[in-house]
Amino acid sequence: MTLKNCNLFSHFDASLKKTDNKPILILDNGTTYDYEVIKGKSAQIASLLINLKVSPGERISIQIEKSPESLFLYLACLRAGLIYHPLNPGYTESELEFFISDAEPTVIICDPKNLSVFEKLAKKNNINHVFTLDQDGQGTLTKSSESEKKIFQSYITPKDHVAALLYSSGTTGRPKGIMLTHQNLISNTQTLVDSWQFTERDTLLHALPIFHVHGLFVAIGCALLSGASMYWLPKFDVARILRNLSQCTALMGVPTYYTRLLATNNITHKNCKNMRIFISGSAPLLEETFHDFATKTGHEILERYGMTETNMNTSNPIKGKRKPGTVGLPLPGVEVRIMDDEGQSLEKDMIGNLQVKGPNVFKGYWKMSEKTAEDFTNDGYFKTGDKAKIDIDGYVSIVGRSKDMIISGGLNVYPKEVELIIDDIDGVMESAVIGIQHRDLGEGVVAIVIESGSIKVKEEDIIKLCKQQLAGYKIPKKIILAKTLPRNSMAKVQKNILRENYKDLFI
Repeated sequence: MTLKNCNLFSHFDASLKKTDNKPILILDNGTTYDYEVIKGKSAQIASLLINLKVSPGERISIQIEKSPESLFLYLACLRAGLIYHPLNPGYTESELEFFISDAEPTVIICDPKNLSVFEKLAKKNNINHVFTLDQDGQGTLTKSSESEKKIFQSYITPKDHVAALLYSSGTTGRPKGIMLTHQNLISNTQTLVDSWQFTERDTLLHALPIFHVHGLFVAIGCALLSGASMYWLPKFDVARILRNLSQCTALMGVPTYYTRLLATNNITHKNCKNMRIFISGSAPLLEETFHDFATKTGHEILERYGMTETNMNTSNPIKGKRKPGTVGLPLPGVEVRIMDDEGQSLEKDMIGNLQVKGPNVFKGYWKMSEKTAEDFTNDGYFKTGDKAKIDIDGYVSIVGRSKDMIISGGLNVYPKEVELIIDDIDGVMESAVIGIQHRDLGEGVVAIVIESGSIKVKEEDIIKLCKQQLAGYKIPKKIILAKTLPRNSMAKVQKNILRENYKDLFI
């Protein structure tokens, strides 16, 4: 598809207008939304924002639950050339304070139950506009946009215009704002539609959250760019998935989705007969899950690999061998290579540092030009921070993460963020947070805590304090009180030894 306008919505629009007003969005209660409704609703929100004198390139910070209106809002931001800044609904006030002050949004849209928190942050950061939107689509955003026109001329977008700002917390420094352009998203989405063979005949079962890449750009993008329909679930729910599975052709999920479906013993060849593809990402898929799912359903899960900074980089093939334990081959237009610490290329099957290059790779870090330069090589490859190898057939395997990031239930947990909270507790000398293999979550967060001896520390007190300051998925599933932490000659904590010592914790 060739369009002069590099606005992502314009590309969606070109595909959706061919759908003959079939249902594009289908809710669990039977409510449907066609192209004309979606286009009209998003136009009204875009008009409202522009009438507030918000200019293209300004940020819209959003912390809301998933709903049809949340999709309209995302599309409205694209249409108006505004930078969509989604925030995990689980973030606490202390976490939100940094994101709002750093992103410097012109408008905030939040759940009504969090209005007082955001009004306080808005006042502190001189933000004049705060709207509400709840999970049922009600709130001041909906009320204020109802009187706006349903026709809106999309912003003529340059290739490098930023579409979204997503934050990826650092392990040692402050969180980094990742700037993804319209062209990043258009190129990667078109590649995925072609590679995974999405068409207007598909119906995607969408159960992912939409505050990160997987549910927002990959799932929604593939559906809208191909003209496919979406069964729109507010969250992953085994019963709802099983109820709607027979009417869908595709499901995207994190490994936890598939382990939970298998655990029911209710997913079978019969209720998957209409399905064309099951896709997994955001965390490593166990080979055991791959084989068990194939046995029970007749479908091999297609595993792929991406990250916030790049969207998708590799994928197992839609036709051809899907290798369990690998994330497949580089996608068309994406270059990957394995390098040693000295910047030399490594041979096949040698483990090293994974680097990526292509039109999918982000523009840079928000207000962090030095960090951007540091994370790119002189010849334009992005240093992913992942350890990987490429086999003789070109399939990539991710074998580790150099920064010890934990992926629990498909969401990133950065150990340092949790450690800082725990280390500040009276009676704690230091802590080490690690991820341990967990059948349901992929990895469970575990904190090894060393007491100072002055005050007796209780596991329940640590958990309670963590809950006050961290999103739920970051809370340790287990606190282990220990006397020492293993260290190397440079006094660095050897987390690899800790992971080995406690590898059977959740078995």
